[in-house]
Amino acid sequence: MKQYHMGIEATLEIIGGKWKSLIICFLMSGTKRTSELQRNIQGISQKVLIQQLRELEKDGLIRRYVYQQMPPKVEYTLTAYGVTVNKIIEVMCSWGKENIKMRQQQGEDIVLLEDKPQESFEDFRKIDS
Repeated sequence: MKQYHMGIEATLEIIGGKWKSLIICFLMSGTKRTSELQRNIQGISQKVLIQQLRELEKDGLIRRYVYQQMPPKVEYTLTAYGVTVNKIIEVMCSWGKENIKMRQQQGEDIVLLEDKPQESFEDFRKIDS
């Protein structure tokens, strides 16, 4: 029997790590192909992206659609369960922005280049309502 001492352990097991939260964040704006995700998530290799997508699919947060065509087409979308992570991601984004501001005020040379996925949060609030 698997045991957790705190709920956050179970959360981090599913969405923790360097890439999973970013993948979820980009899928919040809609269905994406593997190549779109790789293009948007800088620094992730195709091998690691596929591994992370498989884990998120196994955990029920995303759904994989395979189209029988040439060349093969595969798309990923959040499941209804995956959309529930929206609130966690939104808080993480807000905290990250505040952290960057604080570090800038302390003299660190740091900048937030873009925050596109944040735009999609309003759309998902409407879906959840």
